[in-house]
Amino acid sequence: MSLSRQFLIRLKLHASPAYKIAQRAGVNANTLSRLINGIDPVKPQDERIISVGQVIGLSPSECFEKEGEEMTREHK
Repeated sequence: MSLSRQFLIRLKLHASPAYKIAQRAGVNANTLSRLINGIDPVKPQDERIISVGQVIGLSPSECFEKEGEEMTREHK
C-alpha cells in the first residue's frame, strides 16, 4: 500500500505547511514526515493518512494508490 500521487501533491501544494496540517489532523508531524518519505510503511486504510487527507480535502479512497497503480520511484 502506498500514498496516492494526489495525496502527496495536495499536501505539498497546500497553503499550510505539512506540520500544521498534521496538527489539525491530530497526527504527529514527525510521524507524517516519516510516512510520506517512505521511512515508515503505510498500512491499508491508515487512519493517520485518512485524517490528513480529510484536512486537505481528500476522501479516504483518494489517499491511497489502488492495487496495481502504485507509483514507481521515478514518479515520486
